[in-house]
Amino acid sequence: MKSNLIKAIKITLAFCVFFAILYIAVLWLFAKIMGPNQGNVPWVTLNGKVVGAANVGQSFTKSIYFWGRPSAVNYAADASGASNKGVNDSVYLVMLSTRLDTFLFYHPYLLPQDVPAEMITASASGLDPDITPESAFVQIKRVASARGMDETNLQKIVEQQIEKPFLSLLGPSKINVLKLNVAIDKADTLKQ
Repeated sequence: MKSNLIKAIKITLAFCVFFAILYIAVLWLFAKIMGPNQGNVPWVTLNGKVVGAANVGQSFTKSIYFWGRPSAVNYAADASGASNKGVNDSVYLVMLSTRLDTFLFYHPYLLPQDVPAEMITASASGLDPDITPESAFVQIKRVASARGMDETNLQKIVEQQIEKPFLSLLGPSKINVLKLNVAIDKADTLKQ
């Protein structure tokens, strides 16, 4: 009986060491070698000042900026998650309708069927920092008008921000909304 207790304690201590130290060290090493940015936060700066992390979505509501996907958690990283509402939930359908109406109000040149679904639906994490190029293209007219920029020049900036899929195979093309808005702020500053 006593030897079983000692074995149990040894196994428990071994697992504690493994999961508390070695497992975390292996994950850290994997992130440093294989992860994007060597496992570090990809900070985005403007005029030498940090304006955010490129891997966490932010709320942009001004007309001079491109908007990202809506967030069910108001972009709070410590509360990451979805709304957990089903596609037939009446509250969810009203929320989608409200988001669509708001998007169309600021983009009166669009028809409801022209609005990409991702612009009215939140991501599973609520922190998605990226949108598809199509979602950026439908916003060009609004942003150009609000900034007094030429739409063609703005489209070029948007196209420069498109990140292609890994090996042109894995995943969709995407645009990081924060990086796009910073690039536009920089272009706007150079214009002045």
